[in-house]
Amino acid sequence: MVILFNIVVFLHIVGAAMVVGIWIGHLKTPIVHPRQFDGAMLSILTGIALMGLLPILHNQDPSEFGDPNYFKLGIKFAIGLGVGVLAFIGRRKFKKGEKIELSMAHGVGGLGLLNIAIATLWQ
Repeated sequence: MVILFNIVVFLHIVGAAMVVGIWIGHLKTPIVHPRQFDGAMLSILTGIALMGLLPILHNQDPSEFGDPNYFKLGIKFAIGLGVGVLAFIGRRKFKKGEKIELSMAHGVGGLGLLNIAIATLWQ
């Protein structure tokens, strides 16, 4: 079960890296790339899976897996949904060839970065 947990965490981090990495890579000409939507969806789905695995692992080994902070996880989920919605709208505009607002591109990347900061800095 721990191996499954670690694989899901790995995929969760890959999704976040897709969102933030593409944003950083396009800072000079900000866009919302379709792969950012894919990364957001990967992070959301793996985040939901992690929220389901944490209580199981906590019951198996409470010393290694402490009590899940559901308030923190709820905030991360809400921000993740925001990233997903903005990335979805940006992906549609990108595919139609429409102009993507600067605020939308920075919203996707900035909120993705905020989610990473919450995950790593909030104990």
